[in-house]
Amino acid sequence: MGFPGVWMTQSESMVYRVVPKCACSTIGQIMFYSDHGRFFDGDIHDADDGLHKWAAEHSQTPITRNVSDHMSYAFTCVRNPYARILSSFFDKICGIQRNGKRYRGNLVPLLTQTYGVDVGGPEGRDDFDQIAAFRRFLLFARDTIRFRKPMDPDIHWSAVSSHVSTFIVNGGTYDKIIWTESFNDGMREVLEEIETPHRIDLDAVPRFNESHGHGPKRAHPVEDYFDDLSAHLVYEIYKRDFDLFQYDPDTPADRRPKGEIDLDAVHAKLGD
Repeated sequence: MGFPGVWMTQSESMVYRVVPKCACSTIGQIMFYSDHGRFFDGDIHDADDGLHKWAAEHSQTPITRNVSDHMSYAFTCVRNPYARILSSFFDKICGIQRNGKRYRGNLVPLLTQTYGVDVGGPEGRDDFDQIAAFRRFLLFARDTIRFRKPMDPDIHWSAVSSHVSTFIVNGGTYDKIIWTESFNDGMREVLEEIETPHRIDLDAVPRFNESHGHGPKRAHPVEDYFDDLSAHLVYEIYKRDFDLFQYDPDTPADRRPKGEIDLDAVHAKLGD
């Protein structure tokens, strides 16, 4: 199976397991800058050189060699499940993508017809009840993850632990897992452990939120989108994420972790 979702700097200073909707654009740009002294001009996901990516065939051999022998510092980044699933909804379901089309073509019409999800009309310009639409989408996300119906789960709302686990199962070892909620602190710890061709001033790094502007602005605080039922669904879907990455399932308003991540436990529980 190899190491899907893995990026590595060309200098092999660091290895990163991408987790969608967890600051991956910013991390990729930091990696690119650390090698080249400049940011990639565009969405880092579109970069086909300057950064090793598992999706590029020529990068698979160096990535496999490095990760299998644990030659470089390896890390990933996680996010509170409440905020992440909500972000996925506004970006991928409500938003018009960079190509001017809806995400995955017929996905939104399927949601509208099967789950009654209203996202503001075909162009996404009409007013709609964000809370009601999100809660219906959450039923769909649960069905894709638990039952793989009416489709397999999308990478943007499949569990963080599922992404993190492939790296471990196939022979990788994490040196650090950082939280999106304290990104600069975590990324600074990563950079302090490695040597890079170019120094990075984290305080000066912009946030490369490539999904910004894709969808309507969130009209309510995070916690307003989750009643008792929807919070229960989130916990049902993402229980392992809450447990391993130390997030509070009982308080959607509190996005920060409540304890330290036990890396040994992560490797043991996700390595089966």
